[in-house]
Amino acid sequence: MPATVVVGTQWGDEGKGKFTDLVAKEMSMVVRYQGGHNAGHTIVVGGESYALQLVPSGVLYDHITPVIGNGVVVDPRVLLSEVAALEAKGVDCSRLRVSGNAHLILPYHQELDVVFERHLGKNKLGTTKRGIGPAYADKAARVGLRVQDMFDPKIFRQKIEVVLHQTGALLARVYNRLPPDVDEICELYLAECAPRIEPYVADTVNLIHDGLDAGQHILFEGAQATFLDLDHGTYPFVTSSNPTAGGACIGAGVGPMAIQRVIGIAKAYVTRVGSGPFPTELFDDIGEYLVDVGHEYGTNTGRRRRTGWFDAVMLRHAARINSLSEVAITKLDILDGLDEVKVCVGYDIDGARHDHLPYHQSDLHVATPVYETLPGWKTDLTEVTERRELPSAAVDYLAFLEEQIGVPITLVGVGPGRRQFLHYDAA
Repeated sequence: MPATVVVGTQWGDEGKGKFTDLVAKEMSMVVRYQGGHNAGHTIVVGGESYALQLVPSGVLYDHITPVIGNGVVVDPRVLLSEVAALEAKGVDCSRLRVSGNAHLILPYHQELDVVFERHLGKNKLGTTKRGIGPAYADKAARVGLRVQDMFDPKIFRQKIEVVLHQTGALLARVYNRLPPDVDEICELYLAECAPRIEPYVADTVNLIHDGLDAGQHILFEGAQATFLDLDHGTYPFVTSSNPTAGGACIGAGVGPMAIQRVIGIAKAYVTRVGSGPFPTELFDDIGEYLVDVGHEYGTNTGRRRRTGWFDAVMLRHAARINSLSEVAITKLDILDGLDEVKVCVGYDIDGARHDHLPYHQSDLHVATPVYETLPGWKTDLTEVTERRELPSAAVDYLAFLEEQIGVPITLVGVGPGRRQFLHYDAA
């Protein structure tokens, strides 16, 4: 049962879409297993840019079945809009399959997301306000609605009425917001969305297992990244699901023995969106350089990303949590113009050296990075296609990262295009 997981190893935006797309050409199915439309990724093919939010990357291949698993939260309006945009560019979405057990994002989830974040004030989490967190909260509270509920109008209305009895009162009495109307929600989801989304809905667990039993290669694609994981990330500045490799088992309905390969995606530097600790964050000209040259703005939010040097402490921890079998480094070319590059190899916390991620969050907030400095290569890497073409300083940098992470680097990205990469493990 040859299954592969692609997982982000930092705070997201590592370029998972590009390498998922690259690995996907060997696959029969690409399965998104968690998250919602708060996580976007961009793939550039033939000069055409595709910004995907919910639809798995494999949709760009004619031989692949793209699957949205049960662990994803779905706003059907966003999904249908994305499908329409892809089809307008000539991409066939007829093979897309959506789990009937995936939970729905509803209008009141977005309302709650906005008012909760505003209420937190200076302690805000940096949510995208897309309703992701409240939808997952309803799922955990067992009052959520699932995709399959849209095809039973009586059940759908009953469940909406139950939820709004409490949620509507909360919005009106505590936050002075007009509660959503039951009839309007039913009209939107039952009359407008349900007929259009029904052709895509399937029992995705059996679909995936039928593929595994037939010996098909299946790729599990996570959204966000390791340090945004609800359990293992920099809580509370995290997402509301489990992007780590283990999340694929729950979010797609497979056992861990089905997974043979885990590819960790890491940017050649580090970025973060929103609030939370960031030990290697840069506030100088180098930080601005990384933003400008790396075009570090959110794919679907447009938010400016915070930037910093590569953090090997984070990657060592990510390698453990995800059982990484290999690492793909992205955006190495962004460092082309620098005279020197730095790598964080440890943290200084109150005068003590730490080579592993500190257990207590307060320590991470005061951690001072311990750097190793390496020479830059001052060479344009965007046309490099083989390892032997890399300048020696770039090879030394990658070798140092491998040594620090303890996991082999197999792929290196040197530009946004589909073919701007090299097999680093090739002789």
